[in-house]
Amino acid sequence: MPLRVERHERVAVLTLDDPDRRNALSLEMVDQIVDAVREIETDDEVGALVLTGASPAFCSGADRSNLDRLHEDQGGDPGEVRNIYEGFLSVRDCSLPTVAAVNGPAVGAGFNLAMCCDVILVGESGFFEPGFTRIGIHPGGGHAWMLERLVGPSAAAAIALFGERVDSQKAVEIGLAWRRVADDQLLDDAMTIAGRGAGLSRELAQALKATLREVPWQPDFESAVQTELTRQKKSFQS
Repeated sequence: MPLRVERHERVAVLTLDDPDRRNALSLEMVDQIVDAVREIETDDEVGALVLTGASPAFCSGADRSNLDRLHEDQGGDPGEVRNIYEGFLSVRDCSLPTVAAVNGPAVGAGFNLAMCCDVILVGESGFFEPGFTRIGIHPGGGHAWMLERLVGPSAAAAIALFGERVDSQKAVEIGLAWRRVADDQLLDDAMTIAGRGAGLSRELAQALKATLREVPWQPDFESAVQTELTRQKKSFQS
């Protein structure tokens, strides 16, 4: 099984577990991620999710055999390309708090997978690399959108367009990651921060996560205040 799912009290830990291929996102692994996230969201005993990879990598990106096939098909079916995205998009769409524990290289779709989490912790040996242009393809899966939102236009261009690799220290400096952690402490720290999110009521955590995503797109400050007021009132009632 290329995905390992474990429970630590109210935190579910998903570990990409195909180290021989540096945890590349095969279609099998993508399906398992989608299924695991769906099951976690329906389990009232789980309040948060941690995502990490089996050493020595976090995730090396999409399975190269799938990319090669799409290249041979001159782009292939757009739906098939989209299927490669579904693993990390299911994490992004998860209504529960999510934490990425980036314990090694996060490349291409693996970079996306990390960015789809609410918070990124990175081990000292972790790093981020876009990888797309290195193999001659355009970034996909919302890569540019998420990256620009996290680090701003100049840093996003340096990474996506010019292929700059971002080590763990630089990742924290530019706001890509929240904290740099010793490798042997990474998973414990990720579970600790996830545990704080899991300690909230599910309704409150889900409402707050929705607010954090919505308020930056409100047309004005008063609209943002109203969005928060509606959900705060509901929390008073519970």
